[in-house]
Amino acid sequence: MFTKAKEALEYIRREKVCAVDMKFTDLFGAWHHLTVPKGSVDDALFEAGIGFDGSSIPGFSKLESGDLVLLPDPATAFIDPFWENKTLSFICDIGEADSKERYHRDPRSVAQRAEEYLVKTGIATQSLWSPEFEYYIFDNVRHVNDTNRAFYEIDSEEASWNAPIRERPNLGHHIPPSGGYHVIPPMDTLYNLRAETVRLIEEVHIPVRYHHHEVGGPGQSEIEIGRGPLTKTADWSMIIKYFIKMTAKKFHKTATFMPKPLFGESGSGLHFHQQLFKNEVPIFHDEAGYAGLSRTALSYIAGVLTHGSALLAFTNPSTNSYKRLVPGFEAPVNLFFSLANRSASVRIPKYAIDPMEKTVEFRPPDATCNPYLAMSAILLAGIEGILKNLDPTAEGFGPIDENVFEWTEDERRTKIKPLSTSLKGALDHLKEDHRFLLEGKVFSADLIETWNKYKFEKEYQEVRSRPHPYEIALYYNV
Repeated sequence: MFTKAKEALEYIRREKVCAVDMKFTDLFGAWHHLTVPKGSVDDALFEAGIGFDGSSIPGFSKLESGDLVLLPDPATAFIDPFWENKTLSFICDIGEADSKERYHRDPRSVAQRAEEYLVKTGIATQSLWSPEFEYYIFDNVRHVNDTNRAFYEIDSEEASWNAPIRERPNLGHHIPPSGGYHVIPPMDTLYNLRAETVRLIEEVHIPVRYHHHEVGGPGQSEIEIGRGPLTKTADWSMIIKYFIKMTAKKFHKTATFMPKPLFGESGSGLHFHQQLFKNEVPIFHDEAGYAGLSRTALSYIAGVLTHGSALLAFTNPSTNSYKRLVPGFEAPVNLFFSLANRSASVRIPKYAIDPMEKTVEFRPPDATCNPYLAMSAILLAGIEGILKNLDPTAEGFGPIDENVFEWTEDERRTKIKPLSTSLKGALDHLKEDHRFLLEGKVFSADLIETWNKYKFEKEYQEVRSRPHPYEIALYYNV
């Protein structure tokens, strides 16, 4: 929105902005904010930043060295449409309190270093990204986790389980299980909600390709956006998730990016389409290559697939992620690439024929990831593949243009490599395979160690130690 702080300050005065909201991302991908009233907004806010306690933010600094500063990026400014008073929001970089140097665990700084490293290699001058946001919208969600009870209950007015209810007017327009793909109103009850969400997204100058009802019958939706540079696309991702959740709340509904909230229904992914350009020339296209891909693109794919299971620690960093990554439901559970095959981890969209549109789509990720870290890790894996001139076919990654779920179990076991099947498995792979992330000092060993420790102790172990309701049904009468 602005190129410099002076422009932002003039806008605040001219447009009668009431407050400035400082938004920033913790290590694990959650947004936080701090609000500054108009009377305290001046040059110093942009030059010196505003201090906060980093030891209170998950994954950040230790208690004895907790002071950090928020430094608003003028280019990220947007009017927050959900505040009653006119509020100008900025996405912030995080700096050290004394030097203002980039804090090494700030996810946004990781993304910036990844972009800088790409340029330094000489491979390309820019990477462009286009995510697909899949999510569910529900009408009611209840859950409890106590010592003596655990349950959840989710409801959606679109769901087929509501077909026989009598408690309210029932008009009979319900979506059958896994029958929601591109359904039209009146079955698609969420059109106006999605349209309002997209209107707000476009108002902050984020390009949207389309939106539609997804496969999941009880309220699954998708919004796909246009392409942008890595750090900017990660900024967009944070804004879009916020807008989706807040617009749902405005409609008295609730949105979730949980990968697998419903048993037996399609999961929600965050597929990343990606391209490399050198001085505005696309370097992933070669009309003579497989699926129109250049040798550079094939090596990029080989790098991503070589490190695929380790990447999942950042791209699929929740225990719930691996309830989505199961055979069926179009879930990409194997390490191979293909043209248009939605069961492949790397898919080459068949419709992308123009050189400027030739993309590589990495399909396993979901929106529990921190987009700054996930995209940076994918890019680094691809860069290594190019620098090592890897050949995906020689590495055993295909291409495979068949439905692998129709193969015999023996064929699948001998011909394709599986992805990690659990969060612990992905974390174990990351421990053994993370050197590529340290190139260009993009990630630090400290960040990776902190990530692994938190995810294992605070998430994997916490879920593992709790009895599951289905275990009561299975084992109570043993």
